[in-house]
Amino acid sequence: MPKVILETNFPNLNLFAKGKVRDIYKVGDHLLLVSTDRISAFDVIMGQGIPYKGIVLTKISEYWFDFSKDVIPNHLVTTNVNEYPAECKEYAEYLEGRSMLVKMAKVVPIECIVRGYISGSGWKDYQNTGEISGIRLPKGLIESEKFPEPLFTPSTKAEIGEHDENISAEEAMKLTDEKTFRELEEKSLEVYKKASEFALKKGIIIADTKMEFGLINGDIILVDELLTPDSSRFWPQDKYETGRGQDSYDKQFVRDYLLSINFNKQPPPPDLPDDIISKTSEKYLDIYKELTGNTIA
Repeated sequence: MPKVILETNFPNLNLFAKGKVRDIYKVGDHLLLVSTDRISAFDVIMGQGIPYKGIVLTKISEYWFDFSKDVIPNHLVTTNVNEYPAECKEYAEYLEGRSMLVKMAKVVPIECIVRGYISGSGWKDYQNTGEISGIRLPKGLIESEKFPEPLFTPSTKAEIGEHDENISAEEAMKLTDEKTFRELEEKSLEVYKKASEFALKKGIIIADTKMEFGLINGDIILVDELLTPDSSRFWPQDKYETGRGQDSYDKQFVRDYLLSINFNKQPPPPDLPDDIISKTSEKYLDIYKELTGNTIA
């Protein structure tokens, strides 16, 4: 089992930004995204890491970036450490398998969420208001029900420690412009539909997913991660049943544990039991194998 990495420390590289999971370095004209094994839930970073998590996030993103490149370009340059700039070489053992060299883009300040099924915060919003992101939905929907057509429901892109909030199309357009918003909507739905149809053939339901986009010379590209267990809900099709929450291959497992102990969704986080950590790691490894046919461990 690889060493669990919670932090990176590369003194000879320029730390550009630090996210909930990724440490980002500026390397020449590119960015180096390093996926640690940190895990966040309810926008709180847990004190322990999940073995193999950063490797799964990197490899599954790489898989989906290649899968979707005919729909929309993305920021990935390479995940081959041997092709990284020379200043990265001394850190190769830490970068191997969990990093990607990417193009720099101006990130659009909207989380682009596509929902094929009603679950999570969308289900809560619907119960409270009958709407998700300002979209009025039919009465009588039940938890985990499939929508006739996937919904595009944008949210804010919160700072670390704060919560993303579902917003309407009108509110999202204020953060960008109508032309950009419509292109984000179109491409998000197109990527989701292509990926979800593919996943279903593998026995996996992609209930919803979150994408991020950036601009390079005015052109929109996919950035960050894509269709990972951190950004998506993956359900086994053979256990799917409406009217309840679903078994899942993603960090919902950790969220469910935290809810079971009445976690207040504020730092500091509680310690995760060893069995929750190991089972979460298994779920990340399993979904990577189910979707790609490849194994990591």
